[in-house]
Amino acid sequence: MSQRQARYSDLMDVALIEARAAGERGDIPIGAVVVDGDGQVLSVASNRREIDSDPTAHAEILALRAAAQRRGDWRLGDCTLLVTVEPCPMCAGASVLARISTLVIGTWNEQYGAAGSRWDLVRDRRLNHQLEVVSGVRTEECSQLLREFLADRRGDVEDAPYSGAR
Repeated sequence: MSQRQARYSDLMDVALIEARAAGERGDIPIGAVVVDGDGQVLSVASNRREIDSDPTAHAEILALRAAAQRRGDWRLGDCTLLVTVEPCPMCAGASVLARISTLVIGTWNEQYGAAGSRWDLVRDRRLNHQLEVVSGVRTEECSQLLREFLADRRGDVEDAPYSGAR
């Protein structure tokens, strides 16, 4: 494992802790971390749609907002966003608009993913910015967390649209 992969694995552990906290609150268990170019954590967040009654309170959006506020600049061009599940179109679009350089994904979301599975907004050449996408970081743990949540809540673990690395 390279030093970069080891760092991503450690940071994904932080995102997984956040994801578990979201699940315990009744939200879809997704966690996100934003780190700057020096590897310093700028923000950590988890889904809060249920607790905040806010359809935009996805982990990625909250983490991007907090990182931008901490920096005092919406441009996060040297930053990496790590997320336990491939971002939806809203979160993928926000990542592009924030100029995130690298997106690290734990597991793919075949149903709503917009970073390479269902759609690929983050690498769309028609947009003014594209992200590097790194997948397969702690995939099994990220996928299993979602599958267990869905099985407990909905009973549809077999049809869960989350898959491993590509």
